[in-house]
Amino acid sequence: MKTEIRQTKDGSATLYVPELNEHYHSVNGALQESMHVFIRAGLEYAWQNQTELAILEVGFGTGLNALLTLQQSLLYQKKIVYQTLEKYPLAPAIIQQMHFEQFILNPELLDYLQPLHTTPWNEPVKITSEFTLFKLEADLQTCSFPQEQYDLIYFDAFAPEKQPELWTDDIFKKLFRSLKTEGFLVSYCAKGSFKRSLKAAGFVVEALPGPAGKREMTRAIK
Repeated sequence: MKTEIRQTKDGSATLYVPELNEHYHSVNGALQESMHVFIRAGLEYAWQNQTELAILEVGFGTGLNALLTLQQSLLYQKKIVYQTLEKYPLAPAIIQQMHFEQFILNPELLDYLQPLHTTPWNEPVKITSEFTLFKLEADLQTCSFPQEQYDLIYFDAFAPEKQPELWTDDIFKKLFRSLKTEGFLVSYCAKGSFKRSLKAAGFVVEALPGPAGKREMTRAIK
């Protein structure tokens, strides 16, 4: 898909997809949204009870969530196996044009950005001694996952009105089965239809304060 680089309100960059009239991240701040939804409400919450995590990300995109998760792994020296799903991988040249160095101020972390995008797809790769990346070039609708495999799911697909086929009862039943007991899913989305699908799949749904520009986000626990 054709993309355009756009600046968001916190100074970080995102991509805009004209075909869908959709941004990869919140225009109110790509960096703050990822930190709020996926790191603080997701990763840090999961780490309260364990030191090793298996994470599934739906929507690798620019790699921002993966990079921030790697940062936490380095900081706290905790092991993560990070499996991420992407139907439309971005060319590394696009990532270079986004100038992550303007909003990711840790130069050591930036050294990992290119490897996140250039490592092979469809096979696990050890990025650090603590962080293993497994990128799958696949469609969520047809992809299958092992049962009770993951501790945490980052659900970062495009919005329901843009890709409704990724927000169905069947999708969330599949993701529910892939989670370990007491594992959970986090998403920026807080729509009623999304919450109803989560509940139909068996999740216990929590509404949490959202990132800048959004009243709520969602955490759903198995």
